[in-house]
Amino acid sequence: MRAILLAGGKGTRLRPFTATIPKPLVPVGDLAIMEILLRQLAGHGCDRVTVAVGHMAQLIMAYFGDGEKWGLKIDYSIEDRPLNTIGPLRLIDDLPDNFLVMNGDLLTDLDMSALYAEHLESDALGTIATYERDVKIDFGVLRYGDDRRVKGFVEKPVEHFSVSMGIYAFSKRILDLIPEDRPFGFDELVLASIDRGLDVRAFPHDGYWLDIGRPDDYDRANEDVDGLIERLLG
Repeated sequence: MRAILLAGGKGTRLRPFTATIPKPLVPVGDLAIMEILLRQLAGHGCDRVTVAVGHMAQLIMAYFGDGEKWGLKIDYSIEDRPLNTIGPLRLIDDLPDNFLVMNGDLLTDLDMSALYAEHLESDALGTIATYERDVKIDFGVLRYGDDRRVKGFVEKPVEHFSVSMGIYAFSKRILDLIPEDRPFGFDELVLASIDRGLDVRAFPHDGYWLDIGRPDDYDRANEDVDGLIERLLG
């Protein structure tokens, strides 16, 4: 199993933490976020990880080196300009037929090997790990028509969504959708796949997941830190 870790962003939402260190090196407890992910990947049978780097690339490369410490072979793909979330895959010229892709700033107890196995069995173009997330609207919400007559009201409603966890299994065929000359995001990839009627599937997860790029989630991770690392790494 080969994995691509996306670690090229500037982490602007986590400032001031990311003013001097890249987001993948921001600590949760005693470990950098990306170190937790690498240990999990090794535990799920991954033997090679390519880290897509850009912002503060030298710090990330110096910290993780060749991956021997974690029982992995780590190499690096360097972006000379931001390519968004999916564009960096175009720079990697030796992708296998199927591989994992994940953001380098998340915490989860997702069974990555199960995601990968289901993807292989389905022969889908892509399989997206998903999570049920509640979003609270901090306002009273009105419904009214063209005549401006109020017809409904809900005080601070909570909406429920299935969101992408930032972890995917892809077939190499996905490269046919990714342009070579510009940044390309996950949103564009999903919309292009739907527009062409291609087989992209969901892999629901109901365990633990936080997007550490969000300040609220980072605060939650540090609140949960007692016992969290043991839970994630076993």
